[in-house]
Amino acid sequence: MTKIGMKTPLVEMDGDEMTRVLWALVKEKLILPYVDLKTEYYDLGLMNRDATGDSVSADSAAAILRLGVGVKCATITSNAARREEYGLAALYPSPNGTIRAILDGTVFRKPIVVSCIKPSIATWKAPIVIGRHAYGDVYKAAEMEIAEPGKVELVYTGLDGAQRRVTVAEFKGPGVVQGIHNFDASIKSFARSCFLYALEEKLPVWFAAKDTISKTYDGKFKAIFNEVYEKEFKEKCAAAGISYFYTLIDDAVARVVKGEGGFLWACKNYDGDVMSDMIASASGSLAMMTSVLVSPSGAFEYEAAHGTVQQHYYRWQKGEKTSTNPAALIFAWTGALAKRAELDVTPELAAFARRVEKAVVDTIEAGKMTGDLAKLAAQPKALDSWEFVDAVAERL
Repeated sequence: MTKIGMKTPLVEMDGDEMTRVLWALVKEKLILPYVDLKTEYYDLGLMNRDATGDSVSADSAAAILRLGVGVKCATITSNAARREEYGLAALYPSPNGTIRAILDGTVFRKPIVVSCIKPSIATWKAPIVIGRHAYGDVYKAAEMEIAEPGKVELVYTGLDGAQRRVTVAEFKGPGVVQGIHNFDASIKSFARSCFLYALEEKLPVWFAAKDTISKTYDGKFKAIFNEVYEKEFKEKCAAAGISYFYTLIDDAVARVVKGEGGFLWACKNYDGDVMSDMIASASGSLAMMTSVLVSPSGAFEYEAAHGTVQQHYYRWQKGEKTSTNPAALIFAWTGALAKRAELDVTPELAAFARRVEKAVVDTIEAGKMTGDLAKLAAQPKALDSWEFVDAVAERL
């Protein structure tokens, strides 16, 4: 058959462990037989990040800004244990954090819904989309261990040399300290992205923070969100029948577990990290959560919301066939291909991407699924990852 053509390459970012294994499998079985795939390849596997001093992460982000669309495999964020395991020269930051900081975008995470898996929350009737701010907070934090008594201060030095100082804590003994930050411009981009997404998807918007405790930091988020809504989106949202609602993050959680779903929940960086996992798990599985980073410049990066599936990788190294769910990884590829098709005006490529997604959903709804879903759907036999991808390929 004649393969479907592409005009512009995708930025392809390879990753680590079990997801790296499945990345190659999905390309081989579901994409390369049908698409004349064009990619600009970056290896974000931990060993190559170590070999390049992690410059490859920044290079891949620059490529996304240049080409407009990227697709990323899950990657390891190094810690002390990983440094010893892989013999790393240094502890490198999260590639996701690096890419998100350069793109200064918002991450939208949405569960893949299948009819045979019912949400853990019985009242949910429609998916909840997480809009996660993708810059700053603990992901760009400065941290320090304190070994002995002393005073920690927060100091701002203006360009004119004038200083403002705030005492963080008087240490009587050892401890730790952390400084976080954000920028008004990034928060405004976050708010605008959320309202634009909500208008496109016809979803009401919730924003939640903790301004009763963090009166300055979270208070700034609340004020900017409200300002952007009032000045730029209030009339547009009213015309579209879309509401905007602010509440405290703890109140939002209580409302979510008693509500019907069907809204965009805008969250600060860490809140979005945690709550997207909660939404994914309650919707069925972490492996059924899609993720797209949207930059204010119009660049898009697609990935699965889950990690590298470390324990399955160790089993695979021993020769076992694991039942790791590749659904969200497949949807990362289809999302990127569909966006590339939209930007390049190549409808055949867009139609192909949607057919792959339908094949995944139809395969699961026909009773062929991996172990994480089989338990929830009461299926007597789960497929391993290779069998599942073959079943999707056959249906495709």
